[in-house]
Amino acid sequence: MSETTERADVAGGAATRKRGPVPTVAGVAKTARPRQWVKNVLVFAAPFTAAQIANLDVLADAAVAFLAFSLVASSVYLINDAVDVEADRAHPTKRHRPVAAGVVPIPVAYAAAGVFFAAGAAVSFLADWRLLIVLAVYEAIQLGYCFGLKHQPVIDLAIVGSGFLMRLIAGGVATGISLSQWFLLVTAFGSLFMVAGKRYAEVMLYERTGAKIRSSLKKYSASYLRFVWATSAAILIMSYCLWAFEQQQNVSGTVWSVISIVPFVIAVLRYAVDVDCGNAGEPEEIALRDRVLQVLGGAWVVSLVCSYYL
Repeated sequence: MSETTERADVAGGAATRKRGPVPTVAGVAKTARPRQWVKNVLVFAAPFTAAQIANLDVLADAAVAFLAFSLVASSVYLINDAVDVEADRAHPTKRHRPVAAGVVPIPVAYAAAGVFFAAGAAVSFLADWRLLIVLAVYEAIQLGYCFGLKHQPVIDLAIVGSGFLMRLIAGGVATGISLSQWFLLVTAFGSLFMVAGKRYAEVMLYERTGAKIRSSLKKYSASYLRFVWATSAAILIMSYCLWAFEQQQNVSGTVWSVISIVPFVIAVLRYAVDVDCGNAGEPEEIALRDRVLQVLGGAWVVSLVCSYYL
């Protein structure tokens, strides 16, 4: 028996031992990636920047958008892991994901994805029926990504980045609040900056370990991805500065929105350090482990709170 066959038999035996109602349910919950729900706080950006975060009705609608988007996003994660099961099994870290490890059978992953999407769609009606349209568009784009577009260079960057923009739009639709064009640009290029950084880290991992990566990444060079995130960072900072000055003139009338530029720019540069070292993983993972980023984020939020509520 070959060494490859032995490893497959061992992995198969481990997966069989792990299967069962409780491990499967736990595996589904893990595959839903609740830790990544932190990205969905972007739905609160619309009421926050409109100084409506203290309005309980608006806050309730934003909370509905958060829950609905979280459920729909989890459905995408389940489908993505089911589609990528073979590639994940060849990856040094992704092979431990429940679907790749055999804890969650592929049919169960697809069924759970349907349940999550249906639940998110039902919840969306508690806020505004138009929220369901945003969720459906998001799901359609992400399914296109899962079933082939992820292998198309540049297109994959745009699709992943659009997910953050869709979250912002969902918050505006659910609460009925119009979004600043500058803030939309901030979100668009901020997401592209983070996505390009994540791809850069994956390319660096491939170069260091030879880990199997998606075909689209093989078409990127490290220098190209550095160009993308550097360009995105420049446009992100410029757009935020223009948004901050717009807020000072048209909304807050105080200097606090301009002061918020300082922690924002430093946070972008701090994140760029992780990107440049090839250590940028999921944005929420970096935010949860980097204390300096957390402090900068807190200072940024405080400055905006002062801008709108003092």
